[in-house]
Amino acid sequence: MRVFSAGDIDRALDFPTLVDAVSDAMRGGFVAPQRHHHEIERAGEPPATQLLMPAWTESASPAGLFLGTKLVNVFPGNTARGLPTVLGLYVLQSGRTGETLAALDGTRLTLWRTAAASALAARFLARVDAQRLLIVGAGAMAPFLARAHASVRRFSSVAVWNRRPEGADCLAEVLRGQGLPAEPRKDLRQAVFEADVISCATLSSAPLIAGAWLQPGQHLDLVGAFNMRMREADEEALKRARIFVDTEAACVEGGDVALGLAAGAIGRADVVTDLGGLCRGAEGRRSGDEITLFKSVGASIEDLAAAMLVWRKSGGAGP
Repeated sequence: MRVFSAGDIDRALDFPTLVDAVSDAMRGGFVAPQRHHHEIERAGEPPATQLLMPAWTESASPAGLFLGTKLVNVFPGNTARGLPTVLGLYVLQSGRTGETLAALDGTRLTLWRTAAASALAARFLARVDAQRLLIVGAGAMAPFLARAHASVRRFSSVAVWNRRPEGADCLAEVLRGQGLPAEPRKDLRQAVFEADVISCATLSSAPLIAGAWLQPGQHLDLVGAFNMRMREADEEALKRARIFVDTEAACVEGGDVALGLAAGAIGRADVVTDLGGLCRGAEGRRSGDEITLFKSVGASIEDLAAAMLVWRKSGGAGP
């Protein structure tokens, strides 16, 4: 069994290749049963969450025979400890024999595949002439989202907003070091007004993006709000946008879309399709003036596609 650290994963992956791999997986040949979702109460701290996310390739899949499971722990209280809020382990196995092939840093794999899924959605939903990207939030996910979105659209500017301005300053500096034209912004409303693509990855419990701020032609990417106590966009944003999700799970768990459906602000028919549907040819953006919204809660197919790519790029043979 091989072990892949965060650094090993970084060296194996790039966003253009990973976005294509996730696209291929979403078109078919992968099986993803419902994930296990458990709330963990901790006295004096926000509730934690544990997820078990299995997936495997079908017998006739051209991708080869693999299966894998991700174990994810989400501990919001880790922010105060200076630790990541999302920690995980991924186990990749042979889909032919069940043999364990590799253990991968699940936290890093999650950052890569989540950002790749958002970029893949933006291929279909962001205007082809999008020039200005706004990143909302400056946590561990933020630099991956910026680089992933920049792999599918050529941005002339990348604005960064964070509740703590020093976080936006730091992230902008990191992104400039990675070759992106990034600058921190203090006025979120103005930054939203000026953006073509808005990508949010926060743990906010109250909406940050007001629907009244949105402009024709924008694409809104919502990655945070992983439970029903969180949300990044208000109901008006949902009502004004044409809505897409990564998987059907986004309609019943996570904030934003699931909350809008539960409250009756939007109906199930307002959710056009999922990421797999887009990859199989469902209609994405229909006009330059349309506002589109993509809500991500994470999919085990994305994890397996990313783990398989790491395995093969590092010299592993397909079972």
